[in-house]
Amino acid sequence: MSPHKVTEIDADGLKVKIAIDRGGTFTDCLGIVEGREDNIVVKLLSQDPSNYDDAPIEGIRRILEQATGRPYPRGQKLDVSDLKDFSIRMGTTIATNALLERKGERSAFLVTKGFKDLLRIGNQSRPKLFDRNIVRPDVLYDDVVEVDERVTIEDYQQDPWREQSVSKTLAALDTDPHLVRGRSNEIVRILKTPDIEAVRADLQSLFDNGYRSLAVCFAHSYTYSDHELLVEKLAREVGFPQISLSSQLLPMIKMTSRGASSTADAYLTPVIRRYVEGFRNGFSDGLMSDKTRCEFMQSDGGLADFEKFTGLKAILSGPAGGVVGHARTSYDPNHPKPVIGFDMGGTSTDVSRYDGKFDHTFENTTAGVTVMAPQLDINTIAAGGGSILFWRHGLFVVGPDSAGAHPGPACYRKGGPLTVTDANLFLGRLLPDHFPKISGPNENEALDVEVVKERFEALSRQINEETGQHKTAKQIALGFIQVANESMAKPIRALTEARGFDTSAHNLACFGGAGGKHACAIASSLGIQTVIIHRYSSILSAYGMALADIVHESQEPSSCILNEAGLESCRARIAFLKKKVTTELMAGNVPADRVSFEVYLNLRYQGTDNLLMILEPSHGDFVKEFIAQHRREFSFDFPEREILCEDVRVRGIGHSLNVPPETPQQEMLSLKLSDEILLPDDEAMAYFADGGEWKTPVYFLRNLKPSQVVKGPSILLDSTQTLVVEPGAQATILSKHVVLDVPRTGKKGDATPDAIDPIRLSIFGHRFMSIAEQMGRTFQKTSVSTNIKERLDFSCALFSPEGRLVANAPHVPVHLGSMEYAVRFQRDQYASQLKPGDVICSNHPLAGGTHLPDITIITPIWNAEQTEIIFYVASRGHHAEIGGTQPGSMPSDSKLLYEEGAMTMGFKIVSNGIFDEDRVHKFLCEEPAGFPKCSATRTYNDNVSDLQAAISANQKAAQLIDVLVQEYSLPVVHRYMNAINKTAETARCLIGVDIPLNQGCLAPISVKIPEGTLLNPSGYAAVCAGNPITSQRITDVCLGAFRACAASQGCCNIISFGMGGRDEHGVDKPGFGVGETICGGSGAGPGWHGTSGVHIHMTNTRITDCEVYELRYPVILRQFSIREGSGGRGRWRGGDGVVREPEFRMPLSVSMLSERRVFRPYGLDGGESGQAGLNLYVKKEADGKERVINIGGKMELDVQPGERILIHTPGGGGWGTTSATVLDKVMANGSTQKSFEPRGSLVDWNHEAASAS
Repeated sequence: MSPHKVTEIDADGLKVKIAIDRGGTFTDCLGIVEGREDNIVVKLLSQDPSNYDDAPIEGIRRILEQATGRPYPRGQKLDVSDLKDFSIRMGTTIATNALLERKGERSAFLVTKGFKDLLRIGNQSRPKLFDRNIVRPDVLYDDVVEVDERVTIEDYQQDPWREQSVSKTLAALDTDPHLVRGRSNEIVRILKTPDIEAVRADLQSLFDNGYRSLAVCFAHSYTYSDHELLVEKLAREVGFPQISLSSQLLPMIKMTSRGASSTADAYLTPVIRRYVEGFRNGFSDGLMSDKTRCEFMQSDGGLADFEKFTGLKAILSGPAGGVVGHARTSYDPNHPKPVIGFDMGGTSTDVSRYDGKFDHTFENTTAGVTVMAPQLDINTIAAGGGSILFWRHGLFVVGPDSAGAHPGPACYRKGGPLTVTDANLFLGRLLPDHFPKISGPNENEALDVEVVKERFEALSRQINEETGQHKTAKQIALGFIQVANESMAKPIRALTEARGFDTSAHNLACFGGAGGKHACAIASSLGIQTVIIHRYSSILSAYGMALADIVHESQEPSSCILNEAGLESCRARIAFLKKKVTTELMAGNVPADRVSFEVYLNLRYQGTDNLLMILEPSHGDFVKEFIAQHRREFSFDFPEREILCEDVRVRGIGHSLNVPPETPQQEMLSLKLSDEILLPDDEAMAYFADGGEWKTPVYFLRNLKPSQVVKGPSILLDSTQTLVVEPGAQATILSKHVVLDVPRTGKKGDATPDAIDPIRLSIFGHRFMSIAEQMGRTFQKTSVSTNIKERLDFSCALFSPEGRLVANAPHVPVHLGSMEYAVRFQRDQYASQLKPGDVICSNHPLAGGTHLPDITIITPIWNAEQTEIIFYVASRGHHAEIGGTQPGSMPSDSKLLYEEGAMTMGFKIVSNGIFDEDRVHKFLCEEPAGFPKCSATRTYNDNVSDLQAAISANQKAAQLIDVLVQEYSLPVVHRYMNAINKTAETARCLIGVDIPLNQGCLAPISVKIPEGTLLNPSGYAAVCAGNPITSQRITDVCLGAFRACAASQGCCNIISFGMGGRDEHGVDKPGFGVGETICGGSGAGPGWHGTSGVHIHMTNTRITDCEVYELRYPVILRQFSIREGSGGRGRWRGGDGVVREPEFRMPLSVSMLSERRVFRPYGLDGGESGQAGLNLYVKKEADGKERVINIGGKMELDVQPGERILIHTPGGGGWGTTSATVLDKVMANGSTQKSFEPRGSLVDWNHEAASAS
């Protein structure tokens, strides 16, 4: 943008404030000059080396020229010394790009001994459920050093005698030198202090090898940080300039997440510092004078001085500005209607929510790296203007692949594919005469309409030939737009409905370059009636920087009951943290009278993991606010349970006085709308769903005045964006906003009653999947057990009235393949006995179950008249304890089914809407305890809570199905339900790409297994290992038969332990039971190496974090590392197994259930077999010596304090022959192609669901 012609003015006394959003493609700059009515807007390419070195510097130079009227020569340092006040606020994608491109600082990772592979294994899950070639993001560090130090939490939460144990610990605190009180008030036992000289030598070695950046993460350092601080002191003495301590970045429990955060900070902060230094060097005073300020936007939506801007807090620096922008310009506290932010760009779309306070998440994944840091809850999906359009297996597919800037959309004249942008162009919603001439090889040509027309006409011919329909090319293009809109509406529904909010009770704030063309349609599909578009919507992220506040926050771990004494302790911590953040803000020249605070307590009910970060309410009652929010989000509370505080957090806010907030609500209330007839500036032929092609008036926003109303269909244009007003909608022009009024739509009829519309088929695919995903979120949130809450060992699915699988979320594969049979069994068993309000519970293998701990809850969904079942929904969760002979209900020596715990062919757990707890107690307690040597469940309350969580998940599905039926009608919903099954059946042989996973995939397959065999045992045979062990081996057999890949570990390596239950005298004793599955190596295949330390085939459950493990149970995890060399050799190597070594702290019963301890996972095509697994019991003898015993694959043990089990899991088989010399040179196969990765809390949940199955 060339500078405006201005008269030179006296810069002395001039105040200039500049806000910048440095994006990946464009840099947006906004200049606010005191005394000037209009602001200065500059938009330029982020990379243009032939014209300038740094886009922000160039943008500032242009703004200064316009503000002062005098030249600032390009290439010279900018002199701002004559300005009275000069400030810069910037958001940047520097950190995000460094992560995506893996161009951070070379760094080393120091970690507790035994955990060198902590971040390589992660949570042991694979990112994509059905991929045989498992590709996980690599770690960020280049070297790792294990430090021989160790602490643990002295008491554990699952202690049946916890009160007495805590009293003993407190009594010993003054006498035992190895016991100390941690920052969280928990008592910590110091097991091993670091050897200072050994650590110093390791640090010196790293320094001598060129490392200058360190990440440090020790076990339980969130509460006991002394050992990390000692390492920091030594590292400073050696000379390391960058040291990232996990305990100082965010002191919260979870070692793996904290470790990843420390490595991300060590990787990114030097990059950020170099950029900031380079940026400051563009100014003659280095921005160090008293009259200048330079602040950067952090991921949490607050600004930080450039000296305090770090890598970990910079990951969402750019997008955070957009959230602040829409919050400050669209939400009116006097009319508090919450706002959904919709920021659609070229590659992706950001979705967020604001209701008067910013929503933060504390564990987020970007570019495959999960970090623990406060970030605004921005959910980014792979749908933007550049998203590529596909016709694939009978479905319209939009994205996730993007055309990017090069070659870009087809209309850019660079040979690119058809994209969403092309569809808008073809439909007349993007006007070539009013679009910059940036196309062609020299980027100086207009958009190519003809090539787009030719491509869509060719595509329409293909689709019509394959479907037998007669859709026009315009209908095809509109169909892709509708599918894109649905894919963007889906996360908005999840962001609101999954948290108990009504989506339609929001306004939609639209910004970004592409959003205006889709806002009306998306709002309509969501039932939202008002869309708010600010005049700076195309640069709202930059504008948000100008509106943002300076923020510093501090947090400390806590471990207290929120009673009177606990609240007093929290208040003392709050006062301390307020003083701390105030000092930091005032050091940054924020006056004390402009500082306010947000105080948070991170709370949960005892025995649950449902943590809620509760902002101190106006009435000051944290307990009351927690109960209300818990009930809203989870639909229940626990009046009998104590409320625990996990963290105390204070967010200090230095309020910005630069720009007042601007919201449209007040202006709308006082505005008298004009009824004048407007003359358009142009006309275009545009195509809409309602009425087809319309002669559509085009208006330039600069010519429209406040109070004028533009009725749809119409198109509004300014220099950077296009706003499409659809038929039936209208746009009201305000002084600083455009407000779109969107009418509510009626029931959507079936335009093609005799044929299946592939457009609508694609939309229904999204909606059915969305229902299953929201069921899963509800199940996880409302459950209490570790297995379901944290390991995500559950599945949810939607079934037809006949019991056929319609849609499922990416949960546990073995559940998904069997739940249909459970639904059909109950449907046939109960037939006409079911009534509205009934819910069924079952777990018996003969009733479609897997093994007994997997309990299925089945709910029939009725029509509006309550006369006919229109769907079934089912949720299945693994209960870690349901009684039987052993704690954990997975006895390795069971021979009869009853030895494995509670069992039922099916009963009504809810009748006529009433939960039958008497029947549940009989199922879980009375019946299993009636068998010889068997106990009732040892965790009855948790069992009941998890069963109720499954019922809640099914109820959520019922609500969403009701909305879908109201929107489309039941006949239409059923027609497309059946059509999706048919589509999956047709595409079954192309399973390498995403298709609906439902009964259609199995339709052509018949399974014939003789009764009484290993795979089809009688109803009395023990089956606990059939689900996690036998199924793994069957999968290996099938893949081997088709020579698809070598054998993987073929096991789940199940360890269960606990105490309590019925003793030899028939007395029931209190106790607990817990179990976990452990990863191993995956098999190599033709063209790829196997992956080390990963779950395979029928499961994908996460491993419990070391710190959580030790906090809850009486164990010390001595080791969790990759078993190097256990993968089979070959042209392509098998993945390595792992070593996991729990040490027990009290007498416990332990059950080990594993396979591949004798027969090794085979290689193929000349590849060698992987190593077999090995289970070793380290027993303590009476004389104190240790004896190592090979206990084989299956064993029941009674262990004593200090005894350990070393579990060595199998490696995967290799593929292909090669010499050892060549083998050493083979690199892991992985694509180097860059592709967009979605992010945000919803995406993280979906990844967790897929990677925790």
